[in-house]
Amino acid sequence: MGKNYLRYTCIWSFIVLLGLLLMFFLPNLKVGKCVMRRVDLLSDLRLYTDTASIVDSNLLSLPLLPKPIFVDSCPKGMTCIQDYSDSTLRGMNSFYKALDTLAIRPRLVRVAVFGDSFIEADILTADLREMLQNRYGGCGVGYVTITSMTNGYRPTVYQHFGGWRSYSPMDPTGFNRAKQGLSCHYFLPRGKAYVELKGTTKYATHLDTCNQASMFFYTKGGVTMTVGINGNSPETSTFLSANGLQMMKVQGRIGSVRWEVQKADSTIFYGLAMDGDRGVSVDNFSLRGSSGVQLHAIPMQTMKGFNKLRPYDLIILQYGLNIATEHGWNYEIYRQKMHEVICHIKEAFPQAGILLLGVGDRDHKTENGDFRTMPSVKNLIPYQQLIAADNAIAYWSMFEAMGGEGSMAKLVQAKPPLANYDYTHLNFRGGKYMAGLLYKALIYGKEQYDRQRSLETK
Repeated sequence: MGKNYLRYTCIWSFIVLLGLLLMFFLPNLKVGKCVMRRVDLLSDLRLYTDTASIVDSNLLSLPLLPKPIFVDSCPKGMTCIQDYSDSTLRGMNSFYKALDTLAIRPRLVRVAVFGDSFIEADILTADLREMLQNRYGGCGVGYVTITSMTNGYRPTVYQHFGGWRSYSPMDPTGFNRAKQGLSCHYFLPRGKAYVELKGTTKYATHLDTCNQASMFFYTKGGVTMTVGINGNSPETSTFLSANGLQMMKVQGRIGSVRWEVQKADSTIFYGLAMDGDRGVSVDNFSLRGSSGVQLHAIPMQTMKGFNKLRPYDLIILQYGLNIATEHGWNYEIYRQKMHEVICHIKEAFPQAGILLLGVGDRDHKTENGDFRTMPSVKNLIPYQQLIAADNAIAYWSMFEAMGGEGSMAKLVQAKPPLANYDYTHLNFRGGKYMAGLLYKALIYGKEQYDRQRSLETK
């Protein structure tokens, strides 16, 4: 009869099980910035407790949230815009007033959205643009940089280019911040550089054709360019030196437009635009890795030049992902720097309302291997709300609109997914979802504005 090893098997199984249970008490291990997952056989039975340091709200004098004008509370299921504007009216009223003028005379109401990689490739802004153009009219993709690292997967415009050297603060080699444009980029031609934009119906409506196309540049020594519309024979124009931003514009029913630089002497190029001649235009100014403070370095003369040629009625600021560090809790310095940024914008665009979007949800992997809201995101939100209140502008909580804590994980796990597996960025489906929430908040705010105006005129 063979020897019975069952007893030894049970003993070894018990030792292994005990060892795995005891491994839970080992200190956290890190490889670089990555936290190694803690071994926890009982993780599914534990209640998660976030022990990370959260900012003490007593340290911040949070503003009282203003209520909508004609109702006791924001409608259920909606995250409303909180307008902290004062007598300077740098909140939403200037935008709503501009929309009113569309019914009186044809004009173009312009919206600029400055942000980071969250809106890169026209995510969110593409759908917000379409929704506003469906309601108020307008066509075209708006502003596009001369070259783009996202042109291969941006679905709202076909872009081809060649012969350019690009400069960005995120790639500081050779970068001169005194030369940067509104997108924080600038471009120098190498020989006969060209850039072509073509409308598309791939993603959204109103993008296949536009009424006017423009090129923005600054030249000290003069520049000669050709421009061709819809593949027709190009026309040549020469621009002499000027003390400020210049624009070359063509008009018509434009499906595609191609610029070629024939000769340029000390000329800096910034971007192009495809617009309607009325309705709404929405420009996407995304800069990967930006915290927003880079906007303060754009020369005031350049910003005022853009305001003269391309004045905005609403400027939306979407930042936060690149400032919310893993264990951050005090963002007072960021609050001060963003105050400087907003003052800079107010001086350059004195007619524009300003809307700050609070940072959305962002998840990180805990030591237990779960994806939870990064504590620093919740720490940053009250500071952003204070930035809006301190500067008398408007504020919209993207975190609340997304669903609050843990909402990013839900978007990632949705079928089909609404966010990427980095648990940080939306995909285009998620961008459309969030654009719809922002659009509803904008329209609700406009309705409240209209009701107030009607009472004031009685």
